[in-house]
Amino acid sequence: MSDVTRAEVAVVACAELFRGDGEILVSPMGLVPSLGARLARATFEPDLLLTDGEAYLMSDGVVEGWQPFRKVLDTVVPHGKRHVVMGANQVDRHGNQNISCIGDHEKPKKQLLGMRGSPGNTINHRTSYWVPRHSRRVFVNEVDVVAGVGFERARQAGAERFHDLHRVVTNLGVLALRPGKIQLLSVHPGVSVDEVVENTTFELDTSEVTESRLPTPEELHLIRTVIDPKGTRDKEF
Repeated sequence: MSDVTRAEVAVVACAELFRGDGEILVSPMGLVPSLGARLARATFEPDLLLTDGEAYLMSDGVVEGWQPFRKVLDTVVPHGKRHVVMGANQVDRHGNQNISCIGDHEKPKKQLLGMRGSPGNTINHRTSYWVPRHSRRVFVNEVDVVAGVGFERARQAGAERFHDLHRVVTNLGVLALRPGKIQLLSVHPGVSVDEVVENTTFELDTSEVTESRLPTPEELHLIRTVIDPKGTRDKEF
């Protein structure tokens, strides 16, 4: 399968985020994570619950149930039955995430989304991130503003047992979020470990790096003909 694209490898890597999750609500924010969630449900995780982000549980455009966001906050989040994949304008060595602004919060150089749901999304259920352009501007020593809660802040708040940071998938590879040092788990085909290291400000644990897996023939068929026949995944790259 020499014609497999980097975008398709990233879709599979995002699907792998949900392996073993079982019957939980997944909230993938962004195109590639959404495609990955649909791929996981269509293959190895058929019990995943997918939402349109507003009020309905969906499966390939078919409404399967009704679950407004208030109900998510009242009944799903408190019980930890959710896996959210957020974007990140900055991620630091402590696992903190920033989508709020660049620069001083009182007088930012650039205004971004704001805190939105990041603080709540990093407590009491599993949290992963998607970064379409891996660079030193994103992977920084210290985020300018903490939106998503990292390991040290969770520890200081006594919330470690409610804290489950999982993975970061990027256009270069997959990182495991770990207290102390973030680990490079895999690099995508055609990417070297050095390339990831050079595009990350802080030190990575590179002791056990593999190559991100390619899609199986079945997965490739689903991506290209069922899940994303218009090739919108390529726009992320």
